[in-house]
Amino acid sequence: MQKSASLFTPVLIAGCVISLISFAIRASFGVFQIPIAEEFGWLRVEFSLAIAVQNLAWGIGQPIFGAIAEKVGDRKAIVLGAIAYAAGLVLSSFAMSPEAHQLYEILVGFGIAGTGFGIILAVVGRASSEENRSMSLAIATASGSAGQVFGAPVAEFLLGFMGWQTVFLVFAATILATLMLLPFMRSPTMASKAELEETMGQILGKAFRDPSYTLIFLGFFSCGYQLGFITAHFPAFVTEMCGPIAPGGMLHGMGITTTSALGAVAISLIGLANIAGTLTAGYLGKRYSKKYLLAAVYALRTLISAAFILFPITPATVLLFSAGMGSLWLATIPLTSGLIAQIYGLRFMGTLYGIVFFSHQLGSFLGIWLGGRMYDAYGDYTLVWWIGIGIGAFSAIVHLPIREQRLATA
Repeated sequence: MQKSASLFTPVLIAGCVISLISFAIRASFGVFQIPIAEEFGWLRVEFSLAIAVQNLAWGIGQPIFGAIAEKVGDRKAIVLGAIAYAAGLVLSSFAMSPEAHQLYEILVGFGIAGTGFGIILAVVGRASSEENRSMSLAIATASGSAGQVFGAPVAEFLLGFMGWQTVFLVFAATILATLMLLPFMRSPTMASKAELEETMGQILGKAFRDPSYTLIFLGFFSCGYQLGFITAHFPAFVTEMCGPIAPGGMLHGMGITTTSALGAVAISLIGLANIAGTLTAGYLGKRYSKKYLLAAVYALRTLISAAFILFPITPATVLLFSAGMGSLWLATIPLTSGLIAQIYGLRFMGTLYGIVFFSHQLGSFLGIWLGGRMYDAYGDYTLVWWIGIGIGAFSAIVHLPIREQRLATA
């Protein structure tokens, strides 16, 4: 079967919609921090741990769903993911204790793994021509950012006239509706004859023995830490730490009259800025060294985060930080997944990316959990923020020695 020369294939369009909805729901969880904590009188760390468990389960589930997709089919993996996602949301809507939320978020995390970037990027990557692959991966990744643009504000809007439990049920029905797109998710296995003859065990063994794969794994950790912490805690951080919104100002005129609303808008702005940033990363990834682009992304994140925490936190600096960090938010994903495909081939890209993504989710777990823990201990997020800055600098450094040459097949 020949590769399509077209960029916007049915596979890419359907994958973008599924990714958009999956990520929109996932990106909205930070909005529920305060309503759930206030209803039950929980410490901040309780729901933070639930979101952290969700992210860890997502990381554990990613290589599992990648292997399922490569063994029994991409569409079956997506069906399993959507069912797990919806079941976790429904059960969470009835949860009355922190432990129940934390348990059910395991299902949500597995659901994100089955409907999110790992599976979608592998399908899109195989369905794309080599010429279009970098841009196709960027477009599929940017679709997740499009979900983030409206995910948090929609959740905030729905909370205005219904309980958080009902919002979870609405989200469950929405993720199940994405299954109607499955007929379009048909992707050939674009691999060389040598790749097709290799087993999963053989290619995994080669990757695990390759120092470059280890460096990619380690480098992706800080991406997860930063994204997890900001997604889960930034709305609450802005609500409590930001200076007042001036009456009669531009934000006030746009209907943003509270720091709570500003926190939701900040998450949306991050997603909006990242659409452009991710597409730019895909464009540059086709033309320049992916490892150097990744090092630059992590270095810029480090500088932007340090500047934000060092200056007084005002509505203006919140918006500037959101735009700057947003432009780098998911730019790592098309570059990292593209680098894996470039070095190790397409045959088991989903599984190889899934294992690397586990590192990302370990970082997410730590960033989310540590954010709640440090807040309860010290009353602010300053220390956990500086930890994120430090590991961001580490990631910028570890990408530099990666060898980008294609790993030889047997």
